[in-house]
Amino acid sequence: MSEPSTRLFQPPLTIATRESRLALWQAEHVKALLQARGHAVSLLGMTTRGDQILDRTLSKVGGKGLFVKELEVALEEGRADLAVHSLKDVPMELPPGFVLACVMPREDPRDAWVSPRCADLAALPPEAVVGTSSLRRMVLLREALDRLDRQDVRIEPLRGNLDTRLRKLDEGQYHAIVLAAAGLKRLKLEGRIRKIFSPQEMLPAAGQGALGIEVRAERAEVIEALAPLADRATWWAVAAERAVSRAMGGSCSMPLAAFATWVEAPDGGSGVLRLDAAWGHPEGRGPVLRADGQAPVASLDDADALGTAVAHALQRAGAPEGGLSA
Repeated sequence: MSEPSTRLFQPPLTIATRESRLALWQAEHVKALLQARGHAVSLLGMTTRGDQILDRTLSKVGGKGLFVKELEVALEEGRADLAVHSLKDVPMELPPGFVLACVMPREDPRDAWVSPRCADLAALPPEAVVGTSSLRRMVLLREALDRLDRQDVRIEPLRGNLDTRLRKLDEGQYHAIVLAAAGLKRLKLEGRIRKIFSPQEMLPAAGQGALGIEVRAERAEVIEALAPLADRATWWAVAAERAVSRAMGGSCSMPLAAFATWVEAPDGGSGVLRLDAAWGHPEGRGPVLRADGQAPVASLDDADALGTAVAHALQRAGAPEGGLSA
């Protein structure tokens, strides 16, 4: 987002991170990039409420913001300088005094089908059980299963970190599970993927596959150190996606999909961005509603405006403000 900084941060930068294997991979990735630029970096591993509460779905206990609150406390208390998040876990509105200082290049944003025996939805046996932690995936899976006339298939909640979810699948609690492809690829678990859903089959969540770095707003020197890690094209794309949810007044836990792709990449400082969004009732009432739009984007404000316009189109199609996220 700016010219690389040559000034080194003193004292060493401390990264707050969850202690799951995937979260630690993400934090180590950022650490290595900063160290390559000459910064001294350490990690502060933490357990969040989202990691501790495993017997209820996130939509019932406060949403994905439960994965970031303790990290924000560490930033506020000065025990850490930055926090690395999977961007899809970050609430659309940050607390006062916090900013998203950097969005990094995106991994695969799509959803992955993981199953030891079933190649896809059509191959599921009678009365099969599919696991997912996401209201969005539940709604889109139910739509796809209804098209196959497979009302017998149950979609059940699946909580825990990536390794825990895979273990539950291997123990036979589910016939298949749906996960973000990015996490599997980052942990070199591509071999577990039987199928990757196209965005047309299962529209991704806002920010899926992208890493975001959160800091205190007044920490200008930390923001400067992070600037060379940012990817403008990814940042603008996910800003448009996140603006859809923000404009609908909902949280990360609403049954909403939003995915932006570049029609013309912003090589010269601007480009044309296409944004697709979908919303479905969490209890399967009525069809999944869809809207899309595209516009020239040359700033975060442009991206926000596109996301707001697509959200309003969803609302005109019948999606309620707030998304029934409660």
